[in-house]
Amino acid sequence: MTTDPTPEENKQHAERMAKVQAARKKMMAKKTKTKGLIIIHTGDGKGKSSSGFGMILRCIGHGFPCAIVQFIKGSMYSADRELLVDRFSDICQIHVMGEGFTWDTQDRERDIAAARRAWEKAKDLIRDPQNRMVLLDELNIALRYDYLDAEEIAEFLLTEKPEMTHVVITGRNAPDRLIEIADLVSEMKEIKHPFRKQGIAAQAGVEF
Repeated sequence: MTTDPTPEENKQHAERMAKVQAARKKMMAKKTKTKGLIIIHTGDGKGKSSSGFGMILRCIGHGFPCAIVQFIKGSMYSADRELLVDRFSDICQIHVMGEGFTWDTQDRERDIAAARRAWEKAKDLIRDPQNRMVLLDELNIALRYDYLDAEEIAEFLLTEKPEMTHVVITGRNAPDRLIEIADLVSEMKEIKHPFRKQGIAAQAGVEF
């Protein structure tokens, strides 16, 4: 049970927050540089692609052209993808290049060919300086199965990515080489998941 703060506690809190505010203003005054970032969302928890799509929506909100390449999920229904296609195709390109998860296709040569096509498309989109952000959804999965070479991708991003273009890479098991060159890396950690703990199926609005 909480109690109402005393006038003295309120005063002390205000003084502490004023010090925090002053310190933050001083810190932020030094953070003036901008650049296109290499961003990785990885880990075994949910939210990697969801976060990537959220960043794309932010770009759209600012009026920035952007693009998405989906490496693995293929024709699986995605409400966020459908929304972007229906309402924002003038500013956001979406290329569904995968043919499904590897356990669905059961054809390694076909998977490798699809991943290579997706990467070639991704390179074209990244090279275009009009695209402020390019999301490479589930690229890490293609790398995990050795469909593509992490060193090749790292070299391209380091040498050919335009200065102000953000590249967002999603998928668990991000390779060390990409983590090494990235500017921002977030690892989603699973604490609980209803699919595993309760046998709850994937649900609209949560998973797709």
